[in-house]
Amino acid sequence: MILLGITIKITIKTENILSQNNKKVPLSVNYHFTRKCNYECGFCFHTAKTSYLAPIEDAKSGLRKLADEGMKKINFAGGEPFLYPKYLEELLRFCKQVLKVESASIVSNGSKIKYEFLQRNKEYIDILAISCDSFDESVNKKIGRGTGKHVEKLSDISRWCREFGIKFKLNTVVNAYNKSEDMNENILKIAPFRWKCFQVLILENENGGEGTLRDAREFVVTDQEFEEFIQRHSKQKCLVPEPNNLMKNSYLILDEYLRFLNCTNNEKTPSESILDVPVEKALMQAGWDQEAFIGRSGIYDWSKQPSNICGNNQAKELEW
Repeated sequence: MILLGITIKITIKTENILSQNNKKVPLSVNYHFTRKCNYECGFCFHTAKTSYLAPIEDAKSGLRKLADEGMKKINFAGGEPFLYPKYLEELLRFCKQVLKVESASIVSNGSKIKYEFLQRNKEYIDILAISCDSFDESVNKKIGRGTGKHVEKLSDISRWCREFGIKFKLNTVVNAYNKSEDMNENILKIAPFRWKCFQVLILENENGGEGTLRDAREFVVTDQEFEEFIQRHSKQKCLVPEPNNLMKNSYLILDEYLRFLNCTNNEKTPSESILDVPVEKALMQAGWDQEAFIGRSGIYDWSKQPSNICGNNQAKELEW
């Protein structure tokens, strides 16, 4: 499969793992352990509907069950995971030292990240992804992403990642306020090894506007507008585009209660918690499209490498 010049290579070995005994394998899991956030992005599709944080031993128990069922990569997200740095640090170390996962990553807005945290945990973080939707701070303010120093902190974090050998990744949501922006020069400066560009996604019970905490309708872009943004940046070899049709059902999302979230009906419907039922049963309720996961380059070089910059992100065979 070729998507905008990016060749997706899936090895026979990988395909075998994903189809063990004809059952789905939770190869890569996104654990949104908190919904709390210090930013107010208008298009957010995982909003602060609860303030629940699972007891650390429950979180570890769930992660262990996932690893036993084949999880190789864990991504910690929110909300904003760095609102709970001690909790995050303990889970990172547990996953890398005890569970021996291949990759532990974090998605953050970056505002709460400290140099000392990365220095202390550099051996336990394979990838650090920062969300940034514009290099114009006035646009970031309109979106709700920070108060005017977001790009400055982004630059600091990219430099810290290089210093500590952590893969630096960038996430951008293409929306009505940034759809015409040319980010090429700035992408070359911060040099992420992977740049994910998402199309604004509406989920009715998260950001649909009817009784939800966010109303993302003003941020929506058409498929053509999204494609124009992607074409404008198509020479960036680190670019990984994710339009709505690829994104919606291709992620295994685990919420704060350790339930998979099923997005197939344009909203998030929780499964039973993996604390209460086997992972296999919860997976059947997750609505996860394994083929779409593969199709969006869900498998890539996700373990730490000595040097990783934009243009060096081609997937390599994973030795499992």
